[in-house]
Amino acid sequence: MQNQGKYLYCIIEASEPESFGPLGIGGRGDEVHTICYHDLSAVVSDSPIIEYAVSRENTLAHERVIEEVMKNHTVLPVRFCTIAKDEAKIRIILEKEYDRFKEMMNWIDGKKELGLKAMFVENVVYGNILKKHEEIRVFKEKIASLPPEKSLYQRMEIGRMVEIALQKEKDIHKEYILDTLSPLAVDVKINNTYGELMVINAAFLVEKLTEAQFDQKVQELGNKYDGEIKFKYIGTVPPFNFVNLVIETGEY
Repeated sequence: MQNQGKYLYCIIEASEPESFGPLGIGGRGDEVHTICYHDLSAVVSDSPIIEYAVSRENTLAHERVIEEVMKNHTVLPVRFCTIAKDEAKIRIILEKEYDRFKEMMNWIDGKKELGLKAMFVENVVYGNILKKHEEIRVFKEKIASLPPEKSLYQRMEIGRMVEIALQKEKDIHKEYILDTLSPLAVDVKINNTYGELMVINAAFLVEKLTEAQFDQKVQELGNKYDGEIKFKYIGTVPPFNFVNLVIETGEY
């Protein structure tokens, strides 16, 4: 039988034992519960001591637990697949890292992570590029009647020109979006974009007291860019972009 350990999801402020249901990673229905040390608690479930694959199923299970705990607690998320050998080891970690965890908890308390993705509407942005860049439009019209085999180089050159123009458009609108929203955030994390049409993929750490103002600014951006840019605004999520504790359990 595999050795059994404690899978660690997050750290919360709590001094009394608490359970969150049979949500444990691995699909066995393990109960998610707390292990307390003074006024800090680790949220854990029983788990074999294994290396969990970074699959959609496993990462969602990890996140689902943290989202459930977040309903009533401020959380310090712990990196995926952090497993301690037993309850005693968890208590040692809480004791040794108590001051650091409390400091981080004080910093993140009263704040929430909000995500924003912005994507160009494809036909609109390329139409705007042709309107704004006469040299591209003229070049495109010039070769329109040529057979493909005789205009390969020219078409590649147009593709390059459009790519450069598209990047300039992204940079302009990304800067405007950040200038609009960043003043209302405590911290901002710019993540990698994917696909040629994505303008920005960002996370904002926002005080709960200013969330309504932030929501309003996102709405104003949506109105300003209606029909040109589509926004995907993601509400409260675990603050993975700003806190993701790396705990090497073997070092304690």
